[in-house]
Amino acid sequence: MKTLIKNAHIISPGVDIVGGSVLVEDGKITQVLGADAPVPAADEVVDAGGQMLMPGFIDIHSHGAGGADTCDGTVEALHKIVDCKIKEGVTSWLPTTLTLGYDTLEKVMNAVAEYRKAPRSVKVPGVHLEGPFVNPKMCGAQNPDFLKNPDYEIVEKLNKIAPVLVITMAPELDGALDFIAKATALGVRCSAGHSAATYAQFKAAKAAGLAHLTHFCNQMSPLHHREIGLVGSGFLDSTIKAEVICDKVHLCPDMLATAFKVMTPERIMMITDSLACSGLPDGPSQLGGLPIMVKNGEARLMSGNLAGSTLNYSIGIRNIREITGLPLSEIVKATSWTQAQSLGLYDRGKIAPGFAADFVLLGDDYLVTKTFVDGVCKFTR
Repeated sequence: MKTLIKNAHIISPGVDIVGGSVLVEDGKITQVLGADAPVPAADEVVDAGGQMLMPGFIDIHSHGAGGADTCDGTVEALHKIVDCKIKEGVTSWLPTTLTLGYDTLEKVMNAVAEYRKAPRSVKVPGVHLEGPFVNPKMCGAQNPDFLKNPDYEIVEKLNKIAPVLVITMAPELDGALDFIAKATALGVRCSAGHSAATYAQFKAAKAAGLAHLTHFCNQMSPLHHREIGLVGSGFLDSTIKAEVICDKVHLCPDMLATAFKVMTPERIMMITDSLACSGLPDGPSQLGGLPIMVKNGEARLMSGNLAGSTLNYSIGIRNIREITGLPLSEIVKATSWTQAQSLGLYDRGKIAPGFAADFVLLGDDYLVTKTFVDGVCKFTR
């Protein structure tokens, strides 16, 4: 089965082709053609109408959407979430947990394992555990009743059920360095978040294998002229990768501009950190047993602290384009390529021969019009 997507504005890392075409066969990209190249024959032809064609987005930090939460621990909840994520152009997603008890986390892992046997649409290569190994002073919207020091055996047991690809933890906690080394050897990317770590503690964690910073700037030690903390560490270190929520709420436009200028898209992984209330009207909701309120699209605890987002992934791209003015062929690196390289998902993140045919078509308003997974259209607006 050959599918041709023609008359597309192809945007991929370092690539910007107006009026191009992409040929797909058996779920893989076989040709990427310029506007003047002869159009090959295909069993199915999709006319993109000049719309932007980008690699499918990889959201490595998203708790839920459409009224469902990963921590509901059911396949039905995962189905509801992916039905929302596919509309945002997300083709790979890491179901993200909260700081909760082991029984709940085990239930989540079993649901993910069951989903992975027959994916509904979105690919789920593994799970992101956010906590429970975070600093009580920086727990934010995480439930303080379930916090604990790093415990590798917990991660090892959960990983036997379904792959743990990322874990957010505080590297200053007792036992953290040994935990990072063991988890990294297991294939887990440890990410510093909900943490008050100093730069010295960051460097020690980095030497042990620390790979990411979780929701950069939010619930982490700030930049100060006598202690640069995790925010300064993200700017100073040349290889650490950072999750960034591009909703203009978690980070103001000036900080987003600074992050993209200093760290560049090669080190940034755009995320939504979306909650179950994402895609729903304003009103009361829940997060890990804690009440939250959504007003004007902002989700907050009763204390006023931010509690994740309701961000539509593709709108984050529009925000960064408007704020930074960077070429889309650069911004797109932060939507999939950086994530894919960090997680070892080497078959996705680019529109190039040999890569998985995971695509998203975007209109001028940056809203998704079609999403393809392995060359099959899974959503049409």
